[in-house]
Amino acid sequence: MAARIKKGDRVIIVAGRDIGKTGQVLGVFRDKDRVLVQGVNIIKRHTKPSQADPQGGIQTREASIHMSNVAHIDPGDGKATRIGFKIDEYGHKTRYAKRSGESIDG
Repeated sequence: MAARIKKGDRVIIVAGRDIGKTGQVLGVFRDKDRVLVQGVNIIKRHTKPSQADPQGGIQTREASIHMSNVAHIDPGDGKATRIGFKIDEYGHKTRYAKRSGESIDG
C-alpha cells in the first residue's frame, strides 16, 4: 500500500466525534490502519502509582484513530483533499494534493 499518510502531515478529521478538528500526525500504525493525531480523540487513563509515576491519577492523552477518518489538508486553501502520486523531473516519486495540484512533500 502506498504511503498516503506519514508522520508530520497536517490532517483534518472527516468522521467521528472530533469531526472538523485539525492536527499533526504523531505516529502511523500501518498494521492496524490507524494514526495518532495531535489533540484529537483525547482519552483519560486511570493509572496506579508506580516508580515511574509515584503520584498516579488520571492522565489524558491521544488515542489512535482509523486512517479512513482523516484526510490531508490542501496546502493551498486548507480544505480536505485526496493524495496522488507523480514522478518529478528528477525521477523521484512525490505526493501531491489532487485538489490544487500542489506538492505535499516539502
